[in-house]
This record gives sequence, C-alpha cells and structure tokens, in this order.
Amino acid sequence: MATIHNYFVYILECADKSYYTGVTNDLEVRLLQHNNGENPLAYTYSRRPLILRYFQRFDYIEHAIEFEKQVKGWSRKKKEALFLEDWNEIKRLSNLKKK
Repeated sequence: MATIHNYFVYILECADKSYYTGVTNDLEVRLLQHNNGENPLAYTYSRRPLILRYFQRFDYIEHAIEFEKQVKGWSRKKKEALFLEDWNEIKRLSNLKKK
C-alpha cells in the first residue's frame, strides 16, 4: 500500500512571461532552488525572477505527475483560468480544442 505524502504541482511565471510547470515534494525548497538558479541548464535559470502563480497539493506522487503532464499540455489561456480556479472557463477552453 502506498504511503501518503505531500506532493505539489506548481506553475511559475518567468520574467519573460512564460510559464513553467513542475512537481515536487517540498514546494518551499524547490522555489528557492529555482530562484537561486542552482541549475544553469534549467529552463528557469535565465528567466528569473520567478513568481509562483499556482500550486496544488496531492497525497500520491502518481496523481501529481498525472496532473503535471496534463497541465503541461494546456494552453496559456487555460493555465490562466486555472490560476483563477475558473472551472467553467477551463471546461469551455477544453471543448474548443475538441472541435
């Protein structure tokens, strides 16, 4: 049986206004790592400073990874609707893509 932990899917707004989506088990530490530029090869390294725009906590890593993959495929407008937790707009944008 899987152990319940804290996992987070997060979205950062970069200085160039792009969005970065990631998953971690320690949101505070991960944000510091991004903003401190600990990995020169990371997408966010040259796009600092970064602003946390959204995060969601999960009990199971599998659920967090599944949601992260889903969100990475979303349009900018859909991510911005997520920041506002505008589920009607998320649904509307999802339906537009299906047509």
